[in-house]
Amino acid sequence: MSVRGLAAVALSLFTVGTAAAADLRDKKAPEAEVPKEVPFFLFADTQISYRYQFPTVTPGIQIQRPDGSFRSREAPKHILNISHADAWAYGTNFFSLDILQSGSQFPAGTTNTPGGVPLTYDYGNTEAYGLYRGTLSLNALTGTKAFAFPGIVKEVSLSFGFDANSQNDPFGSKKRDVVGGLNFAFDVPAGFLNLSVHAYKEWNRNGFNTQPDRDQSFNTVPEFEIVYSLPLTFTGLPLTLAGFNNIVLPKGRGISNNPAAFAFNPPRGLEFLSRTNLVLDLGKLVYDQPNKVDVFIGFQYWLNKFGNQETATFKGTEEKSFLAGVAFHIF
Repeated sequence: MSVRGLAAVALSLFTVGTAAAADLRDKKAPEAEVPKEVPFFLFADTQISYRYQFPTVTPGIQIQRPDGSFRSREAPKHILNISHADAWAYGTNFFSLDILQSGSQFPAGTTNTPGGVPLTYDYGNTEAYGLYRGTLSLNALTGTKAFAFPGIVKEVSLSFGFDANSQNDPFGSKKRDVVGGLNFAFDVPAGFLNLSVHAYKEWNRNGFNTQPDRDQSFNTVPEFEIVYSLPLTFTGLPLTLAGFNNIVLPKGRGISNNPAAFAFNPPRGLEFLSRTNLVLDLGKLVYDQPNKVDVFIGFQYWLNKFGNQETATFKGTEEKSFLAGVAFHIF
């Protein structure tokens, strides 16, 4: 699972944290009114959420039609997430961990058998996908406003992070990636809009290759992350449109330890992942206690999932799925 998510991002938290850091620096009280003890974190939020997503697809898992053509096999997923976002004087931190349980259509299994013959079970696989993103404000680091452009960008930050996953299916994904670049917090009239421009480097595992050719290293390529949160105040309800978009440029074939295996790894295409959620602050609506309980519905589109490109005999690379869930803010 690539949430890059950003996840995944518990969608708007990363953006809220960045904006909170900038806004609170701009709104400091006069010197005489500053309390003796200033809290280290200007903003902090931890939440646990559950979402149900259907239909999802997996590259290479497909069904053959009577006429000999193929179509993607579909399955539901139950996803438990814990995420944390905070902002301090010099930047922000965001962490997200998804635990994803697939339906039996995507079976658990292994290729760690004699001869590497896949062994599958009659229950769905489980995946853990974690990510971290951090920023360091260039305005805060320099003590200036040189990196703020009123009406366009209110904050430019150094941006960095990593993703890591593990999955107990025959492919046995073991993704590791690092990102680094710049984050731009746009000066929008309401809500938040952030763009990160990164260099992206990925390592992974292909369980269908024979040892010692399962570990793969991909090219370093540009990657773009957009996160937004837009309050829909015109509805008269505590509704927010929150989401993210991620673009990873083609990252090559994935070089393994054996150069001869290179020809059997297809080139990866441009990967585009988009998720949009309509979020209702249920706590504010029902109990007049905002930022306690949210419910949401959404839509996810994933083109060239994990970079895989569809062919006549290889499906499961384009995902169009709906989701619904609930989130509890615990700290």
